Amino acid sequence: MFTPSENNALDAVTAVLWKQLLSDLQLIKQQHPDATFANSLAAEDMVLQHAIATHGLNISSFTLDTGRLHKETLALLDVINSHYGIQVTSLKPNQVKVDQHVAEHGAYAFYESLELRKACCGLRKVEPLRAYLQGKSAWITGQRREQSQTRSELQKNEFDSAFQLQKFNPLCDWTLEQVWTVIRTFAIPYNSLHDQNYPSIGCDPCTRAIRAGEDVRAGRWWWEQRDSIECGLHQSPTTATTENT
Repeated sequence: MFTPSENNALDAVTAVLWKQLLSDLQLIKQQHPDATFANSLAAEDMVLQHAIATHGLNISSFTLDTGRLHKETLALLDVINSHYGIQVTSLKPNQVKVDQHVAEHGAYAFYESLELRKACCGLRKVEPLRAYLQGKSAWITGQRREQSQTRSELQKNEFDSAFQLQKFNPLCDWTLEQVWTVIRTFAIPYNSLHDQNYPSIGCDPCTRAIRAGEDVRAGRWWWEQRDSIECGLHQSPTTATTENT
C-alpha cells in the first residue's frame, strides 16, 4: 500500500508516520467494516481524506454542515468530489428545531451566554452526529494531541462513551508541521481560510483569524473564557468534559 514514490517524496520521519497512518487505516477498516470518517474539512482531515481516497480504503466520509459554515469551507466539498471522485455525506441539523431556537433566542444568541452557545452547537452539530453514528461500531477523527490541553492525553484508539462506539484518532501524535508537509508534498486540497490565518475553522460567526502569537484555537469562540471552548463532539479522555473539533 505504501508506494516507493511516496517514500521518496517525504522526509524520513514523515515517511514513517505516513506509512503507519496507512497501516492504521487499513486495520481499522478490517476490524470495523462500518467505520466512518468525520471530515471537518480542516488540514488534518484533508490528510486523512487523501489517504482514504488514494489507497482504496473504502471508508465512508461525512461532514457536519451546520448551516453556518464559511463559503470557503463549503467550496472544499466540491473540490473533494472533483479531485478524488468521491462524495462526502453532509449531515444537516433538524431545520424545524433550528428555526424554533432562532425564533425564541435570536440568530446570534450564542454570543450572549455559554448556555445558549452550547444549545446552538447541540442542535447544529451534536444531534446530527449522534443520529448518524447510531448503530455504527467506530468513527475516525483528525484530532491531534498538540491542538489543545484537553487533547494532550489523546489515544489512537479509545472508547467513546458519549456516543458508545470505538473512536480512532490516527493523527494524534502528528505535529502541525508534519500535517502541512504531507499536504504540500502530495498537493492535497485544503481550505483556503488556512492561508488567511485560520488554523482552526468552525462556523463562520464563531471563528475568526488569529493574531501573531495567539494559540492556534484562539479564533474559536473567542468571546468566551478559554476553559469553556467545547461543544460536545469529542469527549476528553482525561476528564468528563467534551470539546469541539
